[in-house]
Amino acid sequence: MSMVATPSVASGLQTFLAFDFGIKRTGVATGNRLTRTASPQPTIVANNEHRLDAVALRVNEWQPDALVVGIPFHPDGAAHENTLRAQKFSRQLRARFSLPVFEVDERYSTTEAISTGAKDADAASACIILEQFLRSLTDE
Repeated sequence: MSMVATPSVASGLQTFLAFDFGIKRTGVATGNRLTRTASPQPTIVANNEHRLDAVALRVNEWQPDALVVGIPFHPDGAAHENTLRAQKFSRQLRARFSLPVFEVDERYSTTEAISTGAKDADAASACIILEQFLRSLTDE
């Protein structure tokens, strides 16, 4: 289930670690509420348990208040196989790290990242996902 970024859910949360989930590569970005910007981090090249171990290193390094996961959909909004994989990844993060996990519709983030000429499209896509999430937050 997605957590919607609302002031009641996200108030007080300042730092975020975002992921563009992929079967072989998972893009990573860090960002904060104050600047509403994201910075790319080295992409995780691993699958299954090794991916979660690599995420654990990032969580320990950055000490985020919450995690953000991009969830892919078809252009018409329909779910597909990777939608389910990303949602499973989101649930695994929630269970392993006991942090709030926000899911963001990430349609076209990789296409946008590639069109900007990003050297690491996965990390750039994670930045796009995180900045979209940060823009959705309202301050009280």
